[in-house]
Amino acid sequence: MDFHMYIPEGKPLSDAVQAIWQVARENPYRREVIVPKGVVEIIFNFAPETEFPASLYGSGFIIPKCFIQGYHTGPITLELPETQSLFGVVLHTTATKYFFEVPSGEFAMKCIDLTLVDPSIQTLWHRLAEAGTFHRRSALLKDWLMRRVPRLDTRELALNDLFTLKTEQLLTVSGLADWLCYSPRHMARKFRELSGMGTERTILYLKYLKSRTLIHQNGLSLSQIAHICEFSDQSHFIKTFRSFTGLTPGQYRKRKSGIDGHYFENVRQVQFSE
Repeated sequence: MDFHMYIPEGKPLSDAVQAIWQVARENPYRREVIVPKGVVEIIFNFAPETEFPASLYGSGFIIPKCFIQGYHTGPITLELPETQSLFGVVLHTTATKYFFEVPSGEFAMKCIDLTLVDPSIQTLWHRLAEAGTFHRRSALLKDWLMRRVPRLDTRELALNDLFTLKTEQLLTVSGLADWLCYSPRHMARKFRELSGMGTERTILYLKYLKSRTLIHQNGLSLSQIAHICEFSDQSHFIKTFRSFTGLTPGQYRKRKSGIDGHYFENVRQVQFSE
């Protein structure tokens, strides 16, 4: 697998973009399951001649050559081609509306062909495909982003810290409302605008995201993870985790791969020549 990642450091790009990445790989597995990862992401597929079927919330679709997805609340199942070539960018939640004039919550629980949202993406896809290397593609994409990148205000930056789990604030309605200086009603509207979920569901989602990341770290028991992530008890942890992934935390721990949020099924049969 050939994998590259760039994490912006300079403002204002770092306030709007979490990471730019590229992967080219041959797939030894036929199926990939991606549990909810809590990101707003644009993905460019540079193997458009290859059918790339997927399933989301019980409905099948073909992965388009460029799509955007918001916060998912259930797993995506991909029927993998033998090879893949993907290039993507992970946006900060509050910055999404400045790029497309649509808040990130409008993309929640969907994989949307981005050329239908912004016709300029068609030209950008061709330019990125022709660029070839990760370095050239990143330079082109950064130029496209910088022409649209906003200056986020203090509250937007705080919300980005919350949704990327970079704050030590307790995940309670009253605590977050006080921290953000929102009324509970205003915070509910803001969370739905950003995540597509109401306040309580968003808080559970953030607890789930933190727990999933901790499962990938060695040395922590599931009961320790439940406590760290502020679940009331182990039963609440299991119920919440299963509601987003279809798996218990223990089942996910057994199936997880080295890629946080991904696991693989159905090994391809290898043809040996005599």
